[in-house]
Amino acid sequence: MTKIIDMWNWHGRIGRARYLAIGVVLLAIKHNIDRIVAASHGYPWSVFNYWVYKTPSSVQVITQNEATFYAELIFIALPFIWIGTVLTVRRLRDAGLPLWLVVFFFLSFLNLLFFAILVVIPCSQTGGKTMRNDSLLSRLVPRGEFGSAALGIVATAILSTILTVVSTSLLGNYGWGVFVGIPFFLGLNSVLIYSFHEPRSLPRCIGVAVLSTTLVGLALFGLAIEGIICLAMALPLAAILALIGGIVGWAIQKRPAIPVQSFRVISAVFLFIPALILLEYSIDQKPPVYAVKTSVVIDAPPDVVWKNVVSFSQLPPPTETVFKTGIAYPIRAEIQGRGEGAVRHCIFSTGEFVEPITKWDEPRLLAFSVSGQPPTMEELSIYHDLHPPHLEHYLISQHGQFELKELPGGKTLLEGTTWYQNRYWPGVYWHLWSDAIIHRIHQRVLNHIKTLSESQ
Repeated sequence: MTKIIDMWNWHGRIGRARYLAIGVVLLAIKHNIDRIVAASHGYPWSVFNYWVYKTPSSVQVITQNEATFYAELIFIALPFIWIGTVLTVRRLRDAGLPLWLVVFFFLSFLNLLFFAILVVIPCSQTGGKTMRNDSLLSRLVPRGEFGSAALGIVATAILSTILTVVSTSLLGNYGWGVFVGIPFFLGLNSVLIYSFHEPRSLPRCIGVAVLSTTLVGLALFGLAIEGIICLAMALPLAAILALIGGIVGWAIQKRPAIPVQSFRVISAVFLFIPALILLEYSIDQKPPVYAVKTSVVIDAPPDVVWKNVVSFSQLPPPTETVFKTGIAYPIRAEIQGRGEGAVRHCIFSTGEFVEPITKWDEPRLLAFSVSGQPPTMEELSIYHDLHPPHLEHYLISQHGQFELKELPGGKTLLEGTTWYQNRYWPGVYWHLWSDAIIHRIHQRVLNHIKTLSESQ
């Protein structure tokens, strides 16, 4: 009974074995409670739902059932959040690490990596008989600052490049392991190698973490794995996570004494990243469906606008910078037939969208599904045949519609909506990019329809 009450106490310490045991038990209890609650609302639930979840585009789209479900999950999570925070603070104190690192407990997915780190770092009071300079690893890591930095950057970059190629090119998996786990690993382990013989300053640790991430980007481009644009999109997320990993590494290396065993275990823990990538690949989580809506006011009545919605002539060459990078853009639209069952073909720079008409309510609503779509872009690269897996079947258009609303003065409000899935994780980050791109595509089409309609 004393042990249970002790879990609510901020003071004191907790060893790594007990921290691991309590953490696993609490996760199992919470997961099963959440699974029962989800089933009562008609939703499936798995461990990955703690990182893979649907973020509604606006509060208005949440149903009453969803709102109740989310409220129950938050209420259930409160005591677990408190206990987890308390135990993490005590584990940090036991390991001799700064208590401010508890913020990582609240960061999605990173809290899993941080939990693994706290499990393998021994108590600071036990010290360690095997120190930095008494092992094979100490002979492999150069003592000079430049040599240790170079080894940390190159070694982690090579391993990260291999993991990235395996996940993306062989498994076709662009998940949490690639975009979160690997950058964090880059920052953490490059700094730990760099500071193996002696503690380094925070600015220099950050520099090593950033350089290791840059080297991976250059390797992926040089080996014809990815193009410039995709790497540029991933850079903000990767740089931030590598920076976080570097800060954690800096905090660890500041301890008065770091046994080699501790360093080896920390490095070994990150071997579970390939296991995580394989787990993501085997589970193949279904991405949520997002909606992007764009509108324009046209100085023409709906019956005139309708004709240009169903099919439209050749658009002028794009002036938008985003479409000059290789991202697919619309060129013209054609239709075969009339009414529901007709097939609309929207020609893009990389191919055509095949859009069977599902709703023909002239001149108010034209809705369609998508039975075929072209690659999302042509990679900007020095290699002409670069075709990574994510160009097809990762940004998936489900269906779309054009809705026309009559306005006073013979005007029309034209709204274009696309429902799509994005198979990149974390979805919260990547759907911001895809939303922006689809919105620009909408603008290009709607403005062309506006020009055609008003000229008629």
